[in-house]
Amino acid sequence: MALVPYPAPVPLEAVKRLVLDAVSSPSTRTMYGKALDDFFAWRVGQGNPPFTRAALQAHRAVLESKGYSPSTINQRLAAVKKLAREAAANGWLDAETAAGIDQVAGVKQQGCRAGNWLSRGQAEALINCPDASTLKGKRDRAVLALLVGCGLRRGEAVGLTLDHIQQRDGRWVIVDLRGKHGRVRTIPVPAWVKLAVDLWTAAAGISEGRLLRSLNRHGQITGSSLSPQAVLSAVRFYGQELGLRIQPHDLRRTCAKLCRSAGGELEQIQLLLGHASVTTTNAI
Repeated sequence: MALVPYPAPVPLEAVKRLVLDAVSSPSTRTMYGKALDDFFAWRVGQGNPPFTRAALQAHRAVLESKGYSPSTINQRLAAVKKLAREAAANGWLDAETAAGIDQVAGVKQQGCRAGNWLSRGQAEALINCPDASTLKGKRDRAVLALLVGCGLRRGEAVGLTLDHIQQRDGRWVIVDLRGKHGRVRTIPVPAWVKLAVDLWTAAAGISEGRLLRSLNRHGQITGSSLSPQAVLSAVRFYGQELGLRIQPHDLRRTCAKLCRSAGGELEQIQLLLGHASVTTTNAI
């Protein structure tokens, strides 16, 4: 039978929780949660139609009419499709209806998506852009150095603790970093990245806990962590200072490109970035 419209014996929020619990990536979990909340709100606005293939197709048409990009629409469709699979797996939706929802076509992307990355000179200029005479500047240099030098995702960077950075076999590394899909990896830390981190932690008086911390407008530490959104804002801000339109993932891509140009093997870069497949690494 179809998922029962509101009010339901088993609330849709219960199914949503199953979906989110099955996702290991924090950023994907956040995106799926937003997508499902929007789908639920749209469904209520339509009078709670049955959860069917036709409902998802109608929702997709609304997303297209609002001008969302193909990638955003397809991400949202993926969240709703996973909702259907979880509902079916738990006996709240029949398999045939769930299969119909899962077969709803995504939106085709026109053209070939090209990645963006920086040259070595641009990367150096970006890292040196923050004012190193201020506490905020020292922190932001550490942030940019970790993204460029270690190829971290912004969520991985803000999750770093001082215990993650250790010396192994005479070199500094980030140990046991848990990344996307729960994959654990160890990442070499170049000397210049370690220097940027040390300058920040010494100035901030940080000896334990999270490596990166939030600051107020007076340059004082106000929290025990830093948000991924703050990293995004910093990358965009310093990029604009140099006339560049960049995102945090562009710095991860830059790390891979610079490693490759220095003679690094694809398999080594794959391990550095934490990709499940070398095909993903080769596409950067």
